[in-house]
Amino acid sequence: MRILFCSNPPRTVYKYMFTIAWALRTAGHEVRFASQPEFVDEVLQAGLTAVPVGHSRDMHKVAARTRGVEAERAGIPAPYDVYEQPEKATWEHMVASMANEGIEWHKYGNFPIISGLVEFARYWEPDLIVWDPLSFAGAIAAKASGAAHARLLFGVDVFGKVRQQFVKLRDEQPADQRRDPLAEWMGAYARKYGFDFTEDMFTGDFTLDQFPLSWQDEADLEYVRTQYIAYNGASVVPKWLQTPPEKPRIAITMGNSAVEVYRGYNVPLSTLLESVADLDVEVVATVAESQQHLLGKTPDNARIVAFAPMHALAPTCSVVVHHAGAATMGTTARHPVPQLALPYHYDQPTLGKMLEKQGAGLSIHVSEVTGESFRAAIDRLLTEQVFKDRAVELRDEIMGLPTPNQAVPRIEELVMKHRAR
Repeated sequence: MRILFCSNPPRTVYKYMFTIAWALRTAGHEVRFASQPEFVDEVLQAGLTAVPVGHSRDMHKVAARTRGVEAERAGIPAPYDVYEQPEKATWEHMVASMANEGIEWHKYGNFPIISGLVEFARYWEPDLIVWDPLSFAGAIAAKASGAAHARLLFGVDVFGKVRQQFVKLRDEQPADQRRDPLAEWMGAYARKYGFDFTEDMFTGDFTLDQFPLSWQDEADLEYVRTQYIAYNGASVVPKWLQTPPEKPRIAITMGNSAVEVYRGYNVPLSTLLESVADLDVEVVATVAESQQHLLGKTPDNARIVAFAPMHALAPTCSVVVHHAGAATMGTTARHPVPQLALPYHYDQPTLGKMLEKQGAGLSIHVSEVTGESFRAAIDRLLTEQVFKDRAVELRDEIMGLPTPNQAVPRIEELVMKHRAR
């Protein structure tokens, strides 16, 4: 089969897609990866074949100019805010925000590549197009070329859940009031390329999910669940990480997007480091070079590095502290290590709650974290055996899922079912 991956959001989302792409490639399928020209190097670094389409545009920079820096820093716009704030889930709020902020947000990330992607898909005739939940261009290209298509999640299925919530509210309205701004926008592209709008343009023919069910909030859709296998890009294991630590090691990482997209960390890193300065532990904090000067003098038990490959760092740790990013959680959970989540926005608070409910860690929202609450959580994770025991159970749940390679036959079946030609 010919399989085309499509992604157009920040670099961090690409990394969720590459191991699935390689599983399909090593199963004998021809795989190509399409995105705006700016991201060609990311694809090449992963050893895949890149297809630059359209023109480059940083959706977050455009959104920051339009919405304002603080609004963009706050993350996911309305109407998707109803996922974390269900009290907002009214028809009036959802349809109004969908028609304004929501549709504009999707336009930023899709308009630059839609025409080029459709043109290439019609030429190359892929059997399957795989797209992330922000890249509706992939669904448009699939429908225009007769390919099956699948969403590949990078966390909780916020978009699928909210879409189905919106549709339910829409269908409860009088017939003459059933507006659907996103469907109207997508429908315009459908008419342009000679087909009719269908609901799968929002949710795919099926959905690829790389995380355990205990971390997911599923919509009423068909999911293919696999293990998450970390991809960190070009990585070097430093000398200090080539031998076991002499003391219990605590890793602190707040993700690349905090700096690359949102212009800084949302947690008081210097306060957190100081709160555990008297512990007989080694603290490894990954802090972008542009932010390290803000730390001031660091404690003697802290090692500050710009980057460390998480799949190499996590197995050496007694506790991992993070922003509740799905990739960091998934990488850590494979080893297994108790976790402390410090979530901020989007699906992070949900993932933090799910981690805490499962029992493999604790969660403190960044708006509530203090030196005292951080220290208390670290003390518990280091000393209470229950967190280690539940981390083992979580590891076993993950290892019980199919690997990406093992999931390939099911993907092949679904392609044959949904392909239009």
